[in-house]
Amino acid sequence: MSEAQSSSQATAKRETDHAVAALVGRPNVGKSTIFNRLCGTRDALVADLPGLTRDRRYGRATLAGRTVTLVDTGGLTHETGSVYEQMSNQAMLAIGEADVAVFVADAREGLTAGDWDIARDLRKRGKSVVVAANKIDGVPAAAVHEFTALGFGDCCPVSAAHGRGMAELAHAVAACLPETGVDNEADPPGIRVAVVGRPNVGKSTLINRILGDERQVVDSKPGTTRDSIDIPFGDYLLIDTAGVRRRGRVESGPSMQRAVEKFSIVKTLAALERAEVAVVVVDAREGVVEQDLHVLDYAIDRGAGIVLAVNKWDGLDKGERKVARTSVERRLAFAPWIPLRYISALRGRGVESLLGIVSNVYGAGEFGVQTGELNRILAAATADHPPPMVQGRAIKLRYAHKGGDHPPTVVVHGNRAEALPDSYRRYLVNRYRDELGLVGVPVRLETRTTRNPYAGRRNELTRRQVKRRQRVIRHRSS
Repeated sequence: MSEAQSSSQATAKRETDHAVAALVGRPNVGKSTIFNRLCGTRDALVADLPGLTRDRRYGRATLAGRTVTLVDTGGLTHETGSVYEQMSNQAMLAIGEADVAVFVADAREGLTAGDWDIARDLRKRGKSVVVAANKIDGVPAAAVHEFTALGFGDCCPVSAAHGRGMAELAHAVAACLPETGVDNEADPPGIRVAVVGRPNVGKSTLINRILGDERQVVDSKPGTTRDSIDIPFGDYLLIDTAGVRRRGRVESGPSMQRAVEKFSIVKTLAALERAEVAVVVVDAREGVVEQDLHVLDYAIDRGAGIVLAVNKWDGLDKGERKVARTSVERRLAFAPWIPLRYISALRGRGVESLLGIVSNVYGAGEFGVQTGELNRILAAATADHPPPMVQGRAIKLRYAHKGGDHPPTVVVHGNRAEALPDSYRRYLVNRYRDELGLVGVPVRLETRTTRNPYAGRRNELTRRQVKRRQRVIRHRSS
């Protein structure tokens, strides 16, 4: 067994204690569609485009009462080029760590030379194999039967697009699972960390460096990663994402390619939605450009903690680094609370401390603070700098309490609090941030106007007061 395969299997043990089933086959045979069907999700990006899946994607499924970890893989192909070679290598690593290989073939195309090559390799590895003949709609039964010639027994005819035959496939895979698989339904633990940025800034290289394994396909060509991939790693759940391009770049090219690009961006934004911390990767030579600012704004709006990783730092000389630092800090003047790290994902410089910063940002987002401390800070802030008068009337802020975490939220109650100017809101946010050490996280401030208990009520007189007022009126009129 090669060193890469050993590392991959060690990664699989970190990711799951379940039995593992890998979906393998040629490109564009429907592996990702079957993955989505068996997992009951729509996590894997699906389109009629060969080579869409490139990295290994892990998902959890319950097949005939057995919990299994499914691995979706890229197509095994003899195409030349760095991306295709890495894609095939990722699929081979998935086969190596799997207990069962689900060999997916295209029933419409029938047996091909590529299918025979894959079958030959699976036999050499001695794996349990279940053959799934996909896309059976309109295909005669005799055409499906020919896949038994591969030597793995009866195949399972399925139509993943329409859900036909999936129950039979699930039972066939479950029957081949080893008895040692542990059925544990706990969700994958860890701090959810989305690694985001423009194409070709080194996101996948950074994740591979953190993992110590060639887990993600890496190439110098932009857009190598097309889908968001969840990767459990110790106390973290790393989410590798596709590069976020400018709209003009997305809308160029063939229609299918445009659709894939748009779905990739949607998946990236969805990753930011569920991430607790976002590591925004930028290219040191290009600095923080407009597209990076859009990503930062989106992460702030969604309440994620943020760490900015300036990658490819080793490619700059001393003078260029000074210029780059000044440029990055100037562009981030609107959010000086975002921590910066200058790294080289390729060489490993600064990467080791990056997860420590992520943990600190996550801890700040937890916002474990008592109400008394929030009130103390509010009292000190208003004493040092009272709220301004609005339309000649004073604003009085009375007390504060915690409104939530991830992001930290402070709720302030007072008289006419809704009229508090934005400048004073920023002052209070900065005061809380400084006093509580809330590094790397956006802080939300919500205001509540204290309700007047007598609002809308008439001042009714007692009977004695009414008689007294009548006597006064008679006396004045006499």
